[in-house]
Amino acid sequence: MQTKQPDLTRDKLLQSAFCEIHRQGFQAASIANILQDTGLTKGALYHHFPTKHALGLAVIEEVIKEQLEGLIFKPLRESERPIEMLLEIIATIDKKVPSDFVMLGCPLNNLMQEMSPLDELFQKRLGGVLGVWQKTVEGALKRGQKQGEIRAEVDYKAAALFIVSAWEGCIGVAKSMQSPKTFGICMKQLHGYVQGLMPVKAEKGRKK
Repeated sequence: MQTKQPDLTRDKLLQSAFCEIHRQGFQAASIANILQDTGLTKGALYHHFPTKHALGLAVIEEVIKEQLEGLIFKPLRESERPIEMLLEIIATIDKKVPSDFVMLGCPLNNLMQEMSPLDELFQKRLGGVLGVWQKTVEGALKRGQKQGEIRAEVDYKAAALFIVSAWEGCIGVAKSMQSPKTFGICMKQLHGYVQGLMPVKAEKGRKK
């Protein structure tokens, strides 16, 4: 079954808006640039998104959240060995994101820094995505405890909060320094932190 043209138009607008917002930030993002990039008219844009604000919220839900879903959330939820999957994602994430990712920063974190203090609806949508990320990591760690891959005394909720916070922090510092190498070093430390949550025998087995 073919996708209807309006859906293709909407997707084209969302992808272009995402790129514009990622490069410029939401407030500086130019509708004119989005229209020039897509070759669409203002009428086509406003048919799908009546305001720039609505377009920005849709980018959060339908582009940024979906990217994280594919890269992190779904693999962690569906894996039978969630700790192995978490370690693999952390170790390889730099190879799965676009080459300009570190230089431009995390799209989610960029918008949280820019818009959360200014717009309540943006703050709720962005916080919702961050909450899904944290809950997904919590679920992986909790299942890992049941499988004996995470030490029983580990507070998986606190650990999940730290992992997500450190992850975003790694990207933020690397962006500030414009250094993919810094991102790799920082994520290697996060990888070691997760390994440190494992029982000694399990951790030694992973290092072999």
